[in-house]
Amino acid sequence: MADLASLHYTAEHEWIAVDGDTATIGITDYAADQLGDVVFVDLPAVGATVTAGQVCGEIESTKSVGELYAPLAGEVIEINDAVVADPSAVNADAFGDGWLIKLRVDAASLDGTLDRAAYLALTGGEA
Repeated sequence: MADLASLHYTAEHEWIAVDGDTATIGITDYAADQLGDVVFVDLPAVGATVTAGQVCGEIESTKSVGELYAPLAGEVIEINDAVVADPSAVNADAFGDGWLIKLRVDAASLDGTLDRAAYLALTGGEA
């Protein structure tokens, strides 16, 4: 599991881990819990360019279908094929094996993201 305090968050319940110019992105366990059992994940293709705030994929659960928003602009450099094959990994380990995509980004684009305390305040203390 990632160091949750070191992650960046969005109001759309994505988490972002940055290492150099690579951002690993997933949804929080709060979002996974709200969705219920995740049964399908549609992710952008490797090499695609995504725009911050725009829909870049889809997450379907037994309760609903949700859209995945790109929290940052960048180029998709990797998708989590294991999650595509077994979407339940999102519920089992949202901050670890359940990551979704990796983007090549400009770290300056993290402006406007939330820290852990702000995200917890947004969710009423759950994350």
